[in-house]
Amino acid sequence: MKSVCTIAAFAFACVSAVTAQPARRTISLVVTGGTVVTENATRQIVSPGAVAIDGTDIVEVGSADAIAARYQARETIDARGHVVLPGLINTHTHAPMVMYRGLADDLALMDWLQKYIFPAEAKTVSPELVRVGTRLAALEMIESGTTTFADMYYFEEEIAKAAFGAGLRGVLGQTIIQFPVADAKTPAEGLARAERFIQEFKDNGLVVPAVAPHALYTNDRTSLVASAALGRKYGVPILIHVAETEDEVRTAREQYKMTPVAALESIGFWGPKTLAAHGVWVTGEDMAILERHNVGVAHNPESNMKLASGAAPVGKYLAAGIAIGLGTDGAASNNDLDMFEAMRQAAFLAKHATKDPTAVSAKTALDLATIGGARALGMERLIGSLEAGKRADLITVSMSASRQTPLYDPISHIVYTTRGDDVRTTIVNGKILMKDRQVRTLDRAAVLADANRLAATVRDAVRQ
Repeated sequence: MKSVCTIAAFAFACVSAVTAQPARRTISLVVTGGTVVTENATRQIVSPGAVAIDGTDIVEVGSADAIAARYQARETIDARGHVVLPGLINTHTHAPMVMYRGLADDLALMDWLQKYIFPAEAKTVSPELVRVGTRLAALEMIESGTTTFADMYYFEEEIAKAAFGAGLRGVLGQTIIQFPVADAKTPAEGLARAERFIQEFKDNGLVVPAVAPHALYTNDRTSLVASAALGRKYGVPILIHVAETEDEVRTAREQYKMTPVAALESIGFWGPKTLAAHGVWVTGEDMAILERHNVGVAHNPESNMKLASGAAPVGKYLAAGIAIGLGTDGAASNNDLDMFEAMRQAAFLAKHATKDPTAVSAKTALDLATIGGARALGMERLIGSLEAGKRADLITVSMSASRQTPLYDPISHIVYTTRGDDVRTTIVNGKILMKDRQVRTLDRAAVLADANRLAATVRDAVRQ
């Protein structure tokens, strides 16, 4: 009798223990089994790790076993053999300019702009070109792991619609420029268009509307002041090209007796939601101005090298505490939107320019493309790292290629070995945009066909 009671008591205890275990929470998605590079404050790497996602948000990052014990997902992505990263953040580009890819190469910036790009745009920019070009750019970004991009161009509402339709996150700036362009004959028209754009998209969720005065040298004081005022009126970002070339600095000194950065400060342009693209030719005083106003900087190493514009002092920006991210610039001056290549060249250019192999390490280059870019855009509370409470923007990167074998250090491989086409999965806001290299939000064949069809029009226009 005693043994029967003991067995019964043991069985009861076992059942009680099982029923006492908390039920697993049902969530929308788990990405599991890979090496998770979090880019959080401690730069934690979890392997094998997992990311638990519910709706638009990350709910937990941890070991694969711990996440499996706590969550039951409606969909699971097997990331074994992959590195799981925050989605890459391209802090400066002109998405529709993929339609001018390879149109004019091996030129200095001003020759490239004034003799080729501005004339080509005058003849060909239209809502259709912007829409078709943005869809092509979105396809390239999704396929190469970019989840957020900052853009400056014309007909920005078409860019916003195309980006949103593709599922990408964007900080999208309507361009203000002094001379007549396709969507505005005057800066006043451009500003009115920008205000309508802001009103239409300010509550979009994925699209953050912005104002984008092109540069100091392509706008007068009135337009620049009005652009800054419009941005502040609605609390949206302001995007501008700054100190990209020595010629730009020379022109500013002749016209304003100051550097471009100082000239913009003198008219009250700078503010905490401003992003300065390039920032190659800056002084220590310029950096102090940018730091004082909490201005973010977008570093574009490939474009700067191709146009022989110079090398931005990335190490000095970081030492000064300035938020700096990484950009590809437009595909007309790069000629692609691959942020892995941008990371690699950012590291190489800094090492070459300073003659210091430690100038921008692999770790720093990855920071620039993720959490650094988020800070530069003022979005670090939402994106840039894999942490509970942040938006579920992440990618998985295959490490199976021969050039990635053997694997000792995932950060080294991500920066110095990996290419955009190693990306296997792209997720934005918890939505799978691409899985196993199959893009779900765009018809790849149709996007390419539309771009090739329109390319014939561009080719004919520029030959005239």
